[in-house]
Amino acid sequence: MKLGLYIFFSLALIALIGAFTHTLAPDNFIVEIMGINFNFPIAVWVILPMFLLFLFTILHMLFYGLRNYFKIKKWERDTDTLEDALYWSLVNEPKEQKYVIESIRNKAVLLSKASITMSDNIEGLTPRLAKVVNIIQKIKNGEYVDLKEEKMAKVFQDGNPILIQNRLNQLKSGEKFIEDVMRATSDYSIPVQKEALKLFAEKSDFEKARKYVKVFDTENFFVMLNRISSEDDIGFSKEILNDFVNTLKFTCSDFIKIAQVTKKYFKPDENLTLFRAYQKENPKAQNAYLYLLFEYELLDQVAAFFEEHEESEFLKFRAFYKLKRQNSKYRMRDIIDIDHVCDTNKYITE
Repeated sequence: MKLGLYIFFSLALIALIGAFTHTLAPDNFIVEIMGINFNFPIAVWVILPMFLLFLFTILHMLFYGLRNYFKIKKWERDTDTLEDALYWSLVNEPKEQKYVIESIRNKAVLLSKASITMSDNIEGLTPRLAKVVNIIQKIKNGEYVDLKEEKMAKVFQDGNPILIQNRLNQLKSGEKFIEDVMRATSDYSIPVQKEALKLFAEKSDFEKARKYVKVFDTENFFVMLNRISSEDDIGFSKEILNDFVNTLKFTCSDFIKIAQVTKKYFKPDENLTLFRAYQKENPKAQNAYLYLLFEYELLDQVAAFFEEHEESEFLKFRAFYKLKRQNSKYRMRDIIDIDHVCDTNKYITE
């Protein structure tokens, strides 16, 4: 029963009993307490214990009602705190939370160190949790979510796997963000940097790549280099190649691969001039230079090159040179595995 109804019916009952008693015994009754005479109608003496019981009952109900009220408030406060803890665990950013009720604190403290992974959407969640679960599921399914628009831009810290996945999704959704990452790589995590560079190398031309030569690595340089063909002019030039050679640390095998492409792209004189300069600056380019000399049938220059180096060097090329002098019909690919020519002893390949 509600407190208001209890008060109403209790007072009504007291009033009815008092009225009924007064009709039966309208006289007064005197009671002396500590020398003081209390003269009240008999009806009052009859309802007085009932009224006192009513007062103490109200005080009892108010006391325990107030106590329960504060307890419920503690539960509500801890429920809100628990929702907050679940939210931060869902976004993979667990945080310390303060709980009032010990039984909840002893269990929910786990959320301050744990992240929650959702396998599917769940019905019946609060709007806040339902929203974040929906966003996380979209990101995991490969969709890009504008976190600023969702007012969650400051929720995820750098390195958060959900944020990284969302940025990877964004890379696939447009080229503008790819260049944004290329321009400011330090603002993004390593996986995002690598994916942006990979996509950039697959889609952009060398003129654009020249601006980000310091961001490039050898692997993605060759992704671009292998795209060069007569049907696919992506702005490759000697000047651009020089920029990459001066920036990246190419191995002997790398220079061979470059020479195999430039042989088809540059004129012989231009190509030889380039690699003559490279091999003077970097011994790792010497095998590539020798390869081009043989490809262009410049045996006199090969002989001159051998004279400048020890006989124990470039053994495979020296053997092929002797065969070539005996019979000009020999072809390099029949004698030398050019892709593994750098594996010769006496030559540092890396």
